[in-house]
Amino acid sequence: MGHNNINDEELLEYIVKDFKSGIQHGILVANLTYELAKRMELSESECYELKIAGMLHDIGKLKLSEYLYGRNSGELSVEEMKYMRMHSKISFDVLKNYDYSDNIMKVVLYHHECFDGSGYPDNLKGTDIPLGARILKVTDEFAALISDRPYRKAFDIDTAVNILIEEIRNLDMRVFIEFQRMIHEEETFEIIRNSKVDLENLSLKDILSFAD
Repeated sequence: MGHNNINDEELLEYIVKDFKSGIQHGILVANLTYELAKRMELSESECYELKIAGMLHDIGKLKLSEYLYGRNSGELSVEEMKYMRMHSKISFDVLKNYDYSDNIMKVVLYHHECFDGSGYPDNLKGTDIPLGARILKVTDEFAALISDRPYRKAFDIDTAVNILIEEIRNLDMRVFIEFQRMIHEEETFEIIRNSKVDLENLSLKDILSFAD
């Protein structure tokens, strides 16, 4: 997908917007994942690793920003879907350059696998999918649903849960039942509220200065 007619500054601004959106999504997913993992009685170290995976799971999408530039509809083209389905493997490849545990790496790689075997990148099924990835799949999809997107406004919590129920074949039922118990508690509302970070006034110059 070429972008010969795109101004470099426009593309940079688009990537920055993706960067901000990615940080906001990562914070929310990380916090919800940590809480859900605790409720699934994982060890503190496992819960912490899942929190890290939640923050980093979509890092590969930044490499795809230029290919998806200008998309503002809900429907992905075949080509865009092909690129988008690469992001978990790209995230995995990026993180290979750092000293993350095998558990974090597998969770990042497999967070789009579906319980019925219809996911990607490897069409894993059921308990062949690492538990951490099954947990992250629920929190990732829920977080996306309750957040604004270029093509739709955020859904409220009840609507988001009902949408997940409609796609229940993709999810580990045991994880989802625990998630349902958790999602309407005041403590969870607090987590969602505290996960909202205002990055709107963060400029490209501000972001680039982080590298100084």
